[in-house]
Amino acid sequence: MNKKISRLLQPGMRLYFIVIVLFAASAALFDLYLAAGYAAVGLILFIYSKLTTRSQKRALLGYIEELSYSVESVKKDNMMNFPMPMVIFRLDNGEIVWSNQLFTELSEDRHHIFESKLSDAVPGFDIKWLMEGQTECPELVTVGERQYQVFGNIVRTEAESAAPYEFLGNVYWMDVTEFAETDARYWKSRPVCSLIVLDNYGELLGSLTEKEKSTLIAEIDDKISTWCSASGGFLTRFDRDRYVHIVEEHNLQTYIADRFSLLDRVREIENSVGVAATLSIGVGHDGETFSENHEYAKLGIEMALSRGGDQAVVRDRYNFEFYGGKTTAQERQTKVRSRVTAGSLEKLFREGGEIFIMGHGYADYDSLGGACGVVCIARKLGKEAKIVMAPDRHAVGPLLERLRTVPEYDHVFITPEAAVEAAKPNSILVIVDTNRPDQVEVPVLLETVQNVVVIDHHRRAADYIQNATINFHEPFASSACELVTELLQYTVHQADILRLEAEALMAGLAMDTKNFTLRTGSRTFEAAAFLRRAGANTTEVKRLMQSDFDGTVARYDVVRQAALYRDGIVIAVPDRAVDRVTAAMAADELLNIAGVRASFVLFPFEDGASISARSIGDVNVQFILEKLGGGGNRSTAGAQIRGRDRGEALAELKSAIDIYCADEAARQQTETQTKEDQ
Repeated sequence: MNKKISRLLQPGMRLYFIVIVLFAASAALFDLYLAAGYAAVGLILFIYSKLTTRSQKRALLGYIEELSYSVESVKKDNMMNFPMPMVIFRLDNGEIVWSNQLFTELSEDRHHIFESKLSDAVPGFDIKWLMEGQTECPELVTVGERQYQVFGNIVRTEAESAAPYEFLGNVYWMDVTEFAETDARYWKSRPVCSLIVLDNYGELLGSLTEKEKSTLIAEIDDKISTWCSASGGFLTRFDRDRYVHIVEEHNLQTYIADRFSLLDRVREIENSVGVAATLSIGVGHDGETFSENHEYAKLGIEMALSRGGDQAVVRDRYNFEFYGGKTTAQERQTKVRSRVTAGSLEKLFREGGEIFIMGHGYADYDSLGGACGVVCIARKLGKEAKIVMAPDRHAVGPLLERLRTVPEYDHVFITPEAAVEAAKPNSILVIVDTNRPDQVEVPVLLETVQNVVVIDHHRRAADYIQNATINFHEPFASSACELVTELLQYTVHQADILRLEAEALMAGLAMDTKNFTLRTGSRTFEAAAFLRRAGANTTEVKRLMQSDFDGTVARYDVVRQAALYRDGIVIAVPDRAVDRVTAAMAADELLNIAGVRASFVLFPFEDGASISARSIGDVNVQFILEKLGGGGNRSTAGAQIRGRDRGEALAELKSAIDIYCADEAARQQTETQTKEDQ
């Protein structure tokens, strides 16, 4: 410090004495006495400056020492009297080095604060965020009845030990309890918009007298009003079968915990011919405005209805959540939507460009049969249509071979790569037998084409194909082939349908209904009758669906390895690789065993495991596999679990089954308790 001060004071004096010496030397040239006088004066001034400089140095040092002491005192006083709890600790072991009085009062062990670690003083406090370079804890920390926002930083200090440096953590705690409580009250009071729809209004009231209709509607109104009144929200009916319900966010959490019991309460109401009333509920929340929540609610009700109704769908700004949906979708007797869709499809085909048709990856008979039906419609209108299909990834070999022999199908099939190159802005893409963008044959083609038509019978998934030009989605239908057959009835004559096209559609019907034993309604048999009149030969359909000898042996080998997991639920995990067709047929075969309500076949597939599931009875396999990212319908579903080996996938499948069974048991117990109370 003394050297620094000397360097600060000396430069000006040195220049002064250099000037005097120069004057003395110059004077020596003219008068030595004058030069000696200059030298004497310079020496006196030099001695005086030295004494003065030393005195100034002592005074400056004293001032700096006093100032440093004052600053250190202020720093120590500020740290001790800092208005928030503050603690310094070692990062390597969490040992507390220093803390102020407020932190001592905050910690649980106030008497031995400097003998403990930070984790002992504040149990559960994690410093991972500090080690990651953050200066603010991402979550509020609760200590006792108070909540704190914690800030901090890392300090490097010189250590006296062998290690050259030591790292200390410095954190201070801001009490935000009142703010957090206000924030929580705000979010709990946020508005939630619910739309309630009586989704089988026509079927429920169609055959009743006016008096019976009034009585039934009054009973449904009473159930809805009673359920909604507990929230203290706003409820009104704005159409004959639609209600709007406005509540606060905390009421929504109550409804979710209650699993939207209104669905079960209304389902207890039946008309005079035994048709049960069912509701669909669309809930919108987490929006910035009332209008945005209303839009979310409309998306929720649309999703609920497209999945068959009798369920609640909660929509926020990011995701869908599903509740209910335990019953089978009820078939609509009217074909008005089929007729309207047929007209819209015909108009689109006439005005658009080239038509591409594709189903889901690894095409089956329902996918290819539906595509053949669309080709027939396009041919009738004089338009060229292409079926997009990978040549080596399908389960329809016999049908594909026969189609290639038909002149009308000489240039119909196109590879995915060629389809992407040929697609134009005005092209039309028809997707059959799926509504999920990640399951189509060529996802890139879906992103390329603007005019998209979706024809599907599976329950809509959360990541469904949006903004479709035409969306013919009916979850009550047995198959995509049933829906395409209804479109054919309004667009072509029976004579325009090739016999092989009729047999392809019949094969899709037979496959998805397990030879007309599952998911069949009157419209299913009407479609089959139409195809039979169009020339479909059921014997040829049977031949198309026959498996070879090796496939049959492989199928029964999978069945042999099946084991009962829960009451009526069996799981088969083959010890060697099988293809998707064999797994699906094995799952079907397991349902022929007495007492089996649902079957799951889990097998290795690409970079993970695949599951094929079938059900007969009250087990909804779609609900189970949706938890694993899969989908389908109540009786037929599938899922692919990527990045998991067979053991991990099996554990996840069992967990999903356990959750489903627990929910079902709770629901049945609630229904029983409700009936006893009544």
